[in-house]
Amino acid sequence: MSKVGIIGAGKWGEALVFAMSEKNEVIVTSRTKRDWKNFRSLEEVLRCEYLIITVPAQQISQWLQENFVFSGQKILVAAKGIEASSGRFLNEIYAQYVPEEKLAFLSGPSFASEVMRSLPTALVINSSSSETAQEFAALFPHFIRTYVSCDVMGAEITGAYKNVIAIAAGICEGLGLGHNAAASLIARGLVEMQRFGKVYGAQEETFLGLSGAGDLFLTASSSMSRNYRVGLGLASAKSKESVCAEIGEVSEGIGTAYALHEIAKQKGIYLPIAAEVYEILEGKSPQQSLKDLLER
Repeated sequence: MSKVGIIGAGKWGEALVFAMSEKNEVIVTSRTKRDWKNFRSLEEVLRCEYLIITVPAQQISQWLQENFVFSGQKILVAAKGIEASSGRFLNEIYAQYVPEEKLAFLSGPSFASEVMRSLPTALVINSSSSETAQEFAALFPHFIRTYVSCDVMGAEITGAYKNVIAIAAGICEGLGLGHNAAASLIARGLVEMQRFGKVYGAQEETFLGLSGAGDLFLTASSSMSRNYRVGLGLASAKSKESVCAEIGEVSEGIGTAYALHEIAKQKGIYLPIAAEVYEILEGKSPQQSLKDLLER
């Protein structure tokens, strides 16, 4: 039985504590203290050989700088997104603190509420080190089927980008545009993700697998997705601030939309759906965005 430390006790962190406890001794910590029997101090959790970190993309840089001490741990990053202030991917941020061969990144379709019910799930462990990926894969419970991949950048891009498409899908639903429009949006969103991924050398098969199409279809088709709910709120002319306050959780698609906007400008990448999501977050009418997309 391995000892696994989980950092972050939000809904996804709680689901991972539940799942990983099937085969392992699990302890958990977070900024907010929880009344859980396995809750420990950050110092104790950091001494675990295996760490799973769920700190959101927009907070992780500061958290690592202020809290993290590397002492040989293997780390599975269980968050998705691009840092809005710098356009950095999570692997670039973590690389400042952890050797590449000790890092892995979790991807694939996975609603926390369904993991908490032990419903069948398939996920991908992505790492430049096949040994590290296999070690983390072996820690997961019987109801989660794990695959391994070396395409870290592909997993990063799909995991971040699908949240932006999910916001667009929520807007589509909120405007009552129908199933034809929703299917078209998701399909074109996948094409847009692939176009972006090619610039970074991501593998094409990643976009067609669990990390890409699988996670995109899940996140962009259900109100269980926080980012989808952001889109629903934006469709009713609410500001992003009021929508986020209502949801009460971090919606990574918002920060990622801003990051994609800057990257697209710098690199000259054509990202029409992401561009319209950014514009809506900045106050543009969703109806005008729809008109502009249809008339491209």
